[in-house]
Amino acid sequence: MNNPFQEQLLKAGLVTKKQVQKAKQDINRKNRQQRATREKAIDEAQLKVQQAAEEKAQHDRELNRKRQEQAQQKAISIEINQLINKHRLARDESCEIAYNFEHKGKIRRIYVNHEMQQKIMQGKLGIARIEGGYELVPSNIAEKIQQRNEKRVVIFSKDQQPDHAADIAETDPYSDYNIPDDLMW
Repeated sequence: MNNPFQEQLLKAGLVTKKQVQKAKQDINRKNRQQRATREKAIDEAQLKVQQAAEEKAQHDRELNRKRQEQAQQKAISIEINQLINKHRLARDESCEIAYNFEHKGKIRRIYVNHEMQQKIMQGKLGIARIEGGYELVPSNIAEKIQQRNEKRVVIFSKDQQPDHAADIAETDPYSDYNIPDDLMW
């Protein structure tokens, strides 16, 4: 018996040995419960810290992925700009024909000469967008640009007709009337 007060009560005959043992058991039980609640609190705190660390790591991975995508898009855009600047066709004073085309719901205009106009209609030239302007590029360059970013090529058509062109020709009441190639709008 470690408690002198309990020893004195036991010697005086005020308590029995069973009561002293029961009191000790109660004290031990309370101590174990307190330790268990402290351990639970510590475990819960560690769990919260671990969850916060995992969430932060996930958030950091997501930000990293977005930054990488932006860097990749920027690199592709720079590559497209270089392709356009390197391979664009020079337009000078001889380019007096206004070639109209639609881009983003608006009619745009680029000045070309007769030869360029014919090549655009044949699909040998394409129109590519660069920094708010438009440039003519050869068809092979237009294909490369289109592979990297379709939105940067405004006009580029291959001489292939769609599969449903025959169906359209049969049902089109104006199929007997030829439209001139040099018709400008």
